[in-house]
Amino acid sequence: MKVLHITSDWKWTGPAAPMLELLCAQRARGYEVELVCPPPPPGADTSLRGAARAAGVEPALEIARGRGAVGWRDRGDVRRLRALLRERRFAVIHSWHTRDHVLALRAAAGLRRAGITRVVRSWSRAESVPLRPWNRWLFGAGADGLWCVSPAAAVSNAALRRGRPLDGALPAVDLARFRPSAPRPPVREALGLGAGQRVVGIVARVQAHRRFDLLLAAMQRLSREDPRARLLIVGRGSRIEELAMQPARRLGLGDRVIFAGHRDRDYPDVLRSIDVFTLLVPGSDGGCRAALEAAACGIPAVTTRRGTLPEIVVDGETGLLVAEDAEALCAAWARLLASPDLRAQMGRAARRRAERLFSGEHFAAAVEGFYASLAAGGRGASPAASGRV
Repeated sequence: MKVLHITSDWKWTGPAAPMLELLCAQRARGYEVELVCPPPPPGADTSLRGAARAAGVEPALEIARGRGAVGWRDRGDVRRLRALLRERRFAVIHSWHTRDHVLALRAAAGLRRAGITRVVRSWSRAESVPLRPWNRWLFGAGADGLWCVSPAAAVSNAALRRGRPLDGALPAVDLARFRPSAPRPPVREALGLGAGQRVVGIVARVQAHRRFDLLLAAMQRLSREDPRARLLIVGRGSRIEELAMQPARRLGLGDRVIFAGHRDRDYPDVLRSIDVFTLLVPGSDGGCRAALEAAACGIPAVTTRRGTLPEIVVDGETGLLVAEDAEALCAAWARLLASPDLRAQMGRAARRRAERLFSGEHFAAAVEGFYASLAAGGRGASPAASGRV
């Protein structure tokens, strides 16, 4: 099968990692798969193109950076994309954002009418697609198939699709890179973590809606009960001083909260320094990639029930699901930190589940079945009965 993945976002964020995981897994299954993406701006330290090249994937075509679909501006990209499609005759164009979705529809109009090419759109958020008139068409008749970030997200979009092909599964993570391993003492020391200190960790961009207020309030409670507990915040944000650093100091947590910033090459080792992973509100990546990576590393999690988190964390088996309340969050952290055996048991269960459900092979097989249903002119599998979570 010939598949073209197209994205108009140059950044290495959001759905970029799951897309690249899927592309590489599809190549491993023998597909002829290519990537179309924009180049990064000068001076960018990380980018999708850079990550793709590191994985051995050279973009087949580069499109201009830009947001939103603008007819006259995008004519050159449409013309060059149309030429690529006529030459290669891809069976599926898998788009990931609105601009590239529209580019695909414009460039593949003739091939789509002839039944040669199908346009699939991914929806990377756990909540339903907003039912605005433009979205009703773009995600309805404007997509031959809609692939959602999880089975529950697919169910939530059933009314929008009105019987058209629709399905979803949680994305894949690199199970080899994110594997269970003992924390490396030099990494812990570099983070300022002493011997015997127990770590609750979060990996998230620091933004107002992600409830860092609740996170710090729960940590204040925990620090009164457990002086060895530390909170490790991995991530950055333009408002990190206002939303996290200053509040931590006001709450008397200056030496209890560690800000690790954005991590790249040593990220898996930083992640393995965490005893209990936590996440309160998903960001732009509805698949909650950090929660999947923590599970792959065999780290138990304490999360809320927002978005896909209840599909990632099995309450009482791979972690604990709690109410958005400082007392409940603190109690769940304390319970796991106090019991190494329970943490180990839940961590093993999390890794087993990751191997079963979050591998590239599993993800590619699920998407392959969806593509096959489009080629046959049928409907995607019922998301409620897909059994993928």
